[in-house]
Amino acid sequence: MDRTEKRAFVASLATVFAETNFVLVAQNKGMTVADVSNLRRQMRAAGATYKVAKNRLATLALDGTRFQGISPLLKGPTALAWSADPVAVAKTAVEFAKGNDKFVILGGALGTQVLNADGVKALAALPSLETLRAQLVGLIQTPATRIAGVLQAPGGQVARVLAAYAKKDEAEAA
Repeated sequence: MDRTEKRAFVASLATVFAETNFVLVAQNKGMTVADVSNLRRQMRAAGATYKVAKNRLATLALDGTRFQGISPLLKGPTALAWSADPVAVAKTAVEFAKGNDKFVILGGALGTQVLNADGVKALAALPSLETLRAQLVGLIQTPATRIAGVLQAPGGQVARVLAAYAKKDEAEAA
């Protein structure tokens, strides 16, 4: 890379760091091209981006951002992953790390909060953003359904009482 390419790379990474909520740092020492391609494919499917970056350039891009706390993790052959949905990145990375011992999660940052590897694994255990939204909608709909059931119950009870009196009157008339 020449200087202009390096500047462009640092600027693009700085833009990414300004727009994303979560950055994961992992060590990819000894991974084959097929493994990296498979990981990239899985990350892309989860809506995330996976990029191997030179540590010095990544550190320059991190300066002045809210993710500056992960700079000490950038030692050795490292890679960065990010996404708008932090749980998707963490889940994909943790699942991949289970099957590939050469991929080691070093940590990450969720906003200004720096996470170690255990923190990333805990984040991966959370439900995804879409699942949380579905659960929230379910919680909102449940009280409305119960209210409708309670409101309908007295009307139904009144109708049954009136029907019982009507049957009683018919039986007495006959």
